[in-house]
Amino acid sequence: MLLEKMQIVHLEEKDMVDTTMLLREHEVGEKAGPETIDAKYIAKLMSNDWGFYYTCTTNLKKVADKLNSYQELKKEDRDDVNGKIQKLVKIIDDQPKTLGWKMRAKVGTSKKWYRDVEEVRR
Repeated sequence: MLLEKMQIVHLEEKDMVDTTMLLREHEVGEKAGPETIDAKYIAKLMSNDWGFYYTCTTNLKKVADKLNSYQELKKEDRDDVNGKIQKLVKIIDDQPKTLGWKMRAKVGTSKKWYRDVEEVRR
């Protein structure tokens, strides 16, 4: 569920709130579990795909930057979510990257790395 939110290039407020709540309610760990976000799995996915890495880490930083505006959350809750974001980003960054990832990283954002997707309205 976290990866679904983090792959959105143009993250909206509702997606940031959803991500905040998801991180608030689940632990970030290095092993899979029913209530644990598997950071190692996410890091492995990101090590192959620079575009996904860039979008995900950029979005996580946006969520972290927005946390203090969520006054409905207690300070300890905001600190908890921020700590989980920092832990996840560190695990992602520490994962060795593939040669393809490194080559694509050199191009960076000067070349579009995502496909436009229209939101389905019901």
